[in-house]
Amino acid sequence: MNFDLDRSAAVLRRTPAALTALLAGLDDAWTRATYGDGTFSPFDVVGHLLHAERANWLPRLRIILNDGEARPFDPFDRYAMFEASRGKTIDDLLGEFAAERARSLDALAALRLTPTDLARRGTHPQLGPLTASQILSAWVVHDLGHTHQVAKAMAYQYRDAVGPIRQFLTILPPT
Repeated sequence: MNFDLDRSAAVLRRTPAALTALLAGLDDAWTRATYGDGTFSPFDVVGHLLHAERANWLPRLRIILNDGEARPFDPFDRYAMFEASRGKTIDDLLGEFAAERARSLDALAALRLTPTDLARRGTHPQLGPLTASQILSAWVVHDLGHTHQVAKAMAYQYRDAVGPIRQFLTILPPT
């Protein structure tokens, strides 16, 4: 599928509601659990998505639109949520994320991006030149990847409880 702004916004609009439906009101046994060393819990994922909402996608798109390739994107701290989420609950993070995403989508729509805008390029500090449409496509895939990560962390908590059925449950690592 080729990039389509309306299709992308449709997915981005659903992410907060999907995560809220899955996580709101659950206890820490579900929301703070991971699937191994160095992996994110659902709580971490929502904090990460919230941080990315504020510091990654639209700020980088604005750099492309305002400066093109002349100004590299600001580095993005993929782990900033550990400090930023301290003292908050999963419900706090879900509410903040939903509000921030709504603001982001309103701002994205207000840009009224044209095909020429979507083809404009910026400079990623590690990857080099990227187009606006690549940034926006990555935003969608990033959401989907982290939604999967939430489900994987949750499923992992029952990895032993499912018994031999585990061999048919592809979200779990093989025994």
